[in-house]
Amino acid sequence: MPVLNRIAGFAEEMAGWRRHLHAHPELAFACHDTAAFVVERLREFGLTEIHTGIAESGLVAIIEGQGEGPTIGLRADMDALPIKEETGLPHASTNEGVMHACGHDGHTAMLLGAAKYLAETRRFRGRVALIFQPAEEEGGGAQVMCREGLMERFGISEVYAIHNTPALPVGHFQTTPGPIMAAVDSFDIHVKGRGGHAAYPHECRDPVLAGMAIGQALQSIVSHNHYALQDLVVSVTMFHAGTAENIIPDTATIGGTVRSFDPDVRDMVERRMGEIVAGQAASFGVEARLDYRRYYPATVNDPDKAGFAVDVAREISGEEAVQAEGWREMGAEDFSYMLEERPGAYLFLGQGESAGLHHPAYEFNDEAAPYGASFFARLVEKAQPLA
Repeated sequence: MPVLNRIAGFAEEMAGWRRHLHAHPELAFACHDTAAFVVERLREFGLTEIHTGIAESGLVAIIEGQGEGPTIGLRADMDALPIKEETGLPHASTNEGVMHACGHDGHTAMLLGAAKYLAETRRFRGRVALIFQPAEEEGGGAQVMCREGLMERFGISEVYAIHNTPALPVGHFQTTPGPIMAAVDSFDIHVKGRGGHAAYPHECRDPVLAGMAIGQALQSIVSHNHYALQDLVVSVTMFHAGTAENIIPDTATIGGTVRSFDPDVRDMVERRMGEIVAGQAASFGVEARLDYRRYYPATVNDPDKAGFAVDVAREISGEEAVQAEGWREMGAEDFSYMLEERPGAYLFLGQGESAGLHHPAYEFNDEAAPYGASFFARLVEKAQPLA
């Protein structure tokens, strides 16, 4: 079975929705106009059970099937990024300094496409919960929705999501059982020394020298403190200190990110980072404080649900266009919170050659939308078939 014919028939309509959303991007939890647009479309499809104001601007719409059955959740993220767009397209962002540089406009359009089809056909048992989520990029909107009782309130038994990727041809799918995207943490290290004239360093306690040593020593965590076959990234991405060439400053600040999959590895990194900071500070005679912050956990697919999703994707795109045991990403995704509460799967959908995600020249490929919408629709029909 290829892309569903009915969905292919309104591909241009999906493209129109997507381009409207692209022209009017919103950040984090403030996706109010986006949510209003989504609600307007859902009402046009005949849906009446629409719950708004979840995680501030998120919403859930329910489609009733034919007969009793479970509720399956389908999620799309709605928020954009604080990036100045450089595409020059007719539907480029009208919100200066904000753009859909990660394709969430496309994700929303795909779920709307699936909603239109499912509302028309209803060839499934039970219910579908359409989850339109704010604040994936920053703020953990999925976590907030879960804290507000998303799964319990709507009786969701399993949950699925798609993210576009320029790394695959249009219409190709990729996923993997178990961990698929990393946990993300960040850190700041505040070093306090004693500044003075750079010609007399012996009278100072140089926080720059200590900070450089700390930054170098942090790399030993990856190379010497964990098993080489476990995925781990520790990246120092910021170093702020000083105001002039001939002044040793009083303070320095180091910042960066940690990516991992195993909770024990995550614990080890935080512990070793604290030990390194304390030890290096002592050796240089300065004070240092580690501020370590844990954010999204690893995104972990349920093996059975991932296998089921692969079967559905193969119906849509064909055997050769679906990677069932693909790569794991060191990027992070707050859909992880939903997968902590319910079994499900997260998949990547190819959109062909384009600028990379989070790039000011990125543009979602509308040719990919019918594949994503068909996947969502067929997944529901296959998971909850009519007797």
